[in-house]
Amino acid sequence: MPSLLHKILAPDSIAIIGASADPTKRGFKAMTGLLNDGYAGSIYPIHPRASEIMGIKAYPSVTALPAAADMALICTPANTIPSLLKQCGENGVKGAIILASGFGEVDEDGAQLEQEVLSAAQHAGVRLVGPNTSGMFNLHKKVNLLALDNVQAGDIGIISQSGNILLALALEAESNGHIGFSTYVGPGNQIDIGFADYLQYLGEEKNTRVATFYVEGFKDGRRFLDVARETSRFKPVVVYKSGSTEAGQKAASSHTGSLAGSYHMTVDLLRQVGVTVVENSDEILPVAEGLGLLQQAKGKKIAVLADGGGQATIASDRISEAGMELVELSDATRDALRDILFPQASLVNPIDVAGSTDANPGLLVDCMEILSNDDNVDIVFLVGMFGGYGIRFAKELQQEELNCANAIANLASMTDKPLVIYSLYAHVKPEPLERLRKADLPVYDSIEHAVKIMAALSERGEYLQQCSGVEQTIALTVIPECSQLFSQACDQNRDLFEFEAKSLLRSYGVDVPVELIIRQDADIKTTAETFGNTPLAMKVISKDILHKSDAGGVKLDIRGSEAMQQARLNILESCRQYNAEAEIEGVLVTPMARKGIEVIVGMSRDPIFGPVLMFGLGGIFVEILKDVAFRAIPLNRNDALSMIDQIKARKILEGTRGGAAIDKEALAELLLKVSAIVDAHPEISELDLNPVIAYDDGYAVVDARVIVDQG
Repeated sequence: MPSLLHKILAPDSIAIIGASADPTKRGFKAMTGLLNDGYAGSIYPIHPRASEIMGIKAYPSVTALPAAADMALICTPANTIPSLLKQCGENGVKGAIILASGFGEVDEDGAQLEQEVLSAAQHAGVRLVGPNTSGMFNLHKKVNLLALDNVQAGDIGIISQSGNILLALALEAESNGHIGFSTYVGPGNQIDIGFADYLQYLGEEKNTRVATFYVEGFKDGRRFLDVARETSRFKPVVVYKSGSTEAGQKAASSHTGSLAGSYHMTVDLLRQVGVTVVENSDEILPVAEGLGLLQQAKGKKIAVLADGGGQATIASDRISEAGMELVELSDATRDALRDILFPQASLVNPIDVAGSTDANPGLLVDCMEILSNDDNVDIVFLVGMFGGYGIRFAKELQQEELNCANAIANLASMTDKPLVIYSLYAHVKPEPLERLRKADLPVYDSIEHAVKIMAALSERGEYLQQCSGVEQTIALTVIPECSQLFSQACDQNRDLFEFEAKSLLRSYGVDVPVELIIRQDADIKTTAETFGNTPLAMKVISKDILHKSDAGGVKLDIRGSEAMQQARLNILESCRQYNAEAEIEGVLVTPMARKGIEVIVGMSRDPIFGPVLMFGLGGIFVEILKDVAFRAIPLNRNDALSMIDQIKARKILEGTRGGAAIDKEALAELLLKVSAIVDAHPEISELDLNPVIAYDDGYAVVDARVIVDQG
């Protein structure tokens, strides 16, 4: 269903409630913005006493308007809003933008007023932007309610929780001279319309090529992910996320629960659905511009063409740090470059023309064409002083640079490989670089920014390639006996015992070692006969003891019935000293797992994003190292494999010092099964499989904890 926001954010008629002739008032600025920009729709100033404002007939109330307004801008104090929304509903207004502050962002009284405003809007059938919003503009519709005079119409849509961030981006765009905006909205407190709604609108909005967000906090993160998953398939989405999700940083009894809710988790989940996340505020506009103009790259293989060694070296360093590759050029490419460059030119990527272009800058486009024709190359990166040859060496070279710029623009239109340009003269804006910009080729004055754009193009290309394939997931049929485990746990107000958690996993095909329970002395003989001389692990079973090792509830490398008897006594004694009131069900006995690499698989239900899966190196240091990856559930196979590849310690998994690599396919299958189990059983609040021992031929789940939602 198309977004309901088109009539609100691209209105044909606007009521300005609180319109004013006072230049210090927002009602004045809104009127000024509409009139100065030439808004073609109907403007209805609302003022209880004025007959006209700025030459436009004024009305005493919304209900007095001769026709329904598509949108109302409310510039009056917070306590007036509920009654005004009632009038808007009576007039048939589709949506209202509430500028006033003093709501939930202030105190409890403000929060109560906020609820009254929402209730009034819902009763009136009016959608709300805000409250506590900086306003909006739609420059293609000439709706400039912020009265900004330094912005031009373009293709970047901006949703920003900070009005000052919008002002900073507007000034940056003005300095660039070629960047323009389509729609801007300050979402404010988002008591009605939220980030997901704005993303759907920008995805549908024909003048927007890239949707860009400055986010301080999501309210319904799961819905944003769902909309982003669809939107990012046909339009780039860029997010700068400040801070972390405080609501997610809750006390939790599992490792996963304590690590979830972090900034790291939010970034992982956004990238999972194709969103480009920028880490620094000065990257927001360059990355948005680059993605809007160039869209994507097929891969991460970069060819660098430079007219100076220093910048080539810096570019190489940043490219490597960004996880991209300086591609090895084909013999044919090097031969073609050798034919046109000086003998001293370096033909090993990065290409250094070594003075070949000082008197002939037109050679640069010939080199770029040769590089773009190499099948190994995904992106061509021109680094150096292009645009400044006529300034640095001789004015006569300026025309040749202009011809070269035209040729580069022509090459860009003929190749599907992005051409990215960094020039140390970019801030001077010489005519050759302006030609490139007018041809929709971004020019950067920062190598670091240019590399960020290339990384974003590569990441987006990789995501789109994954989307084009079949998304392999696992769907489970709920096993009644497994549902019964949760019913019993809820009846007894406890979580699953470890053996129950493992039974749950085993029932759905997860590889879990055989285990037995000793509840009394008589069970020891049977258990010893079953396992023989196999080294065993013994662990206490108690709903009151979550961290078994801390309570002395774990004994390892136990062999034979006598050792088993003594280990059981020691476990019971230690646990009673740890918690004299603890109810002890027995002792769990299982064969010791053979040595391998310890990893953790976990899940928690984040209050913002819903069920989230975590993977990383396991053991006791997981919360210290925090080398983990997150994905929203349900996962597909690409999600599972990318989690394994993402962690910094992946080289350990790939095999070190001659050791065999772990069975990545088996681990990915485990992640998919856990995702499917969680999806099938909403009773699971948190889950930790730690450690899981990863081998070159599978895995073993050594410990399992499932925390039950008692609600």
